[in-house]
Amino acid sequence: MNKSKEIIFETSRLLVRKLQMNDLDSYHEMQSNPKVMQYVHGEVKSKEAHKQELEELIGFYEKNGNDFWIYAIERKSDAKFLGTVAFVKDDQQEDEIGYRFIERYWGRGYGYEVGEGMVSYARLIKIPKIVGYVVDENAASARILEKLNFEVVERGIDPVSQLPETKYQILL
Repeated sequence: MNKSKEIIFETSRLLVRKLQMNDLDSYHEMQSNPKVMQYVHGEVKSKEAHKQELEELIGFYEKNGNDFWIYAIERKSDAKFLGTVAFVKDDQQEDEIGYRFIERYWGRGYGYEVGEGMVSYARLIKIPKIVGYVVDENAASARILEKLNFEVVERGIDPVSQLPETKYQILL
């Protein structure tokens, strides 16, 4: 394993680590897929724009008082970049989690597995509660949060997509 990787946590099949510039091709593949982006904030951009975005995300790691952490999800067996996880503050300053994957890795249980890891990591770093927002059409993500024992706390409209969404939370 590459010792320069800064691992945040791991699961049985996955490593969650800091993003690196050599993630650009896979990051761009994920972020430029309209199916991946349909339920999340953000938009399909050029590779150059994604390069700037990746540089900015990596820069947050060194920022004092940072509350915007985006990490890479990597498969242990072959070091493939699968997607990203997020630990960010939402509009109410609550600790929000999120994840997205390159489309070809959907349906393999990685969302649930990384979700379990995120909950364990949040407990480890003493976060008392985490929330997640899911556009109601995104039934797969809703099932993952429900399976992880998140509870519905609010229903509303996503301000960006204007689609119905549900806010979930879990007390840790």
